[in-house]
Amino acid sequence: MDFGFTEEQELLRQSAADFLNNECPMSYVRQMMEDERGYADALWQKMAELGWMGLILPEQYGGSGLSLIDMVVVLEEMGRVVLPGPFFSTVVLGGGAVAEAGSEEQKQQLLPRIASGQFKTTLAVLEDNARWDAEGVRLRAEQLGGGYRLSGVKLFVPDAHVADMIVCAARTAEGFGLFLVDRQQAGVSISLLKTMDQTRKLCELRLDKVELGPDALLGSPGLDWDGLSRVLDRSKVALCAEMVGGAQRVLDMSVEYAKIREQFGRPIGSFQAIQHKCADMLVQVESAKSATYYAAWAVSNAAPDAALASAMAKAYCSDAYRKVSADGIQVHGGIGFTWEHDLHIYFKRAKGSEVTFGDATWNRELVARHTLD
Repeated sequence: MDFGFTEEQELLRQSAADFLNNECPMSYVRQMMEDERGYADALWQKMAELGWMGLILPEQYGGSGLSLIDMVVVLEEMGRVVLPGPFFSTVVLGGGAVAEAGSEEQKQQLLPRIASGQFKTTLAVLEDNARWDAEGVRLRAEQLGGGYRLSGVKLFVPDAHVADMIVCAARTAEGFGLFLVDRQQAGVSISLLKTMDQTRKLCELRLDKVELGPDALLGSPGLDWDGLSRVLDRSKVALCAEMVGGAQRVLDMSVEYAKIREQFGRPIGSFQAIQHKCADMLVQVESAKSATYYAAWAVSNAAPDAALASAMAKAYCSDAYRKVSADGIQVHGGIGFTWEHDLHIYFKRAKGSEVTFGDATWNRELVARHTLD
């Protein structure tokens, strides 16, 4: 593997940074925090025109055919500005599930629409048991004639209230299935949840005897957990990239503030306690980058340790982003605790991302299991 990014990837990073700095200032983020939809159509369309929606989708389906490593570069910059909206849920979660499990006909039908920005989707996995494994999927899909009937509740589904289609994980007689559920379909009820991080809208999805045709099933009815697990592994790495970008931004803000804020006639950055704290933050950010980049390479290349690497990255980044954002608030002192300052937005994103796809404890358990295997 190459431990550095290519020239093309660095150019992609710079173009993404320039675009997001211009189009997604903190004033926009705060506006979308108060907006029920959580995104603006104008920015969504501009991202689609840049080709970001189809960045990692195969070229035959209207995508660019790039790798997860290329997506990591863009997602880092999105995390740096705390981009709100359904990009992650559509491209990484829903789009990733269709690309992984869909039949050729379903891919031809859905992926070009996702790549063009005309179609939004998401993935519903988590239930009230809060488990991100096979045992956690309790919602059953009963066979009904040639189709299926779904009843149950999914929790913390990102952007389900604006998704055109929701990919819902359910248990079937043959194993697992991923089902395409239309948001407007009879029996589907979606409600926004009150959460700490309002830059990422999360929903409760209720399915009350929702009847689906046979074409609503992605691929074959006997999808094993490994198929869904691969989707979650890619999603973990993508989320880690966001977290790394956010942590880097908090570190940059803290170092800059430590240079200009004066106490006792000297910059607070000259005090050893602040220096040590910033140094610890740097170590955590750089270590999180290393874990994320390797996991991206491992997942992109279907390495034998891909699942292990993604769990290790998520375990480390979950702790690192939370700790760095909390330390950043401490470096800033009283101003860091105010609503007017942006640090609380990063801290809340860190807390939300920490528990998504399992917190550090959950993923360390996965690391232990993979190591023993």
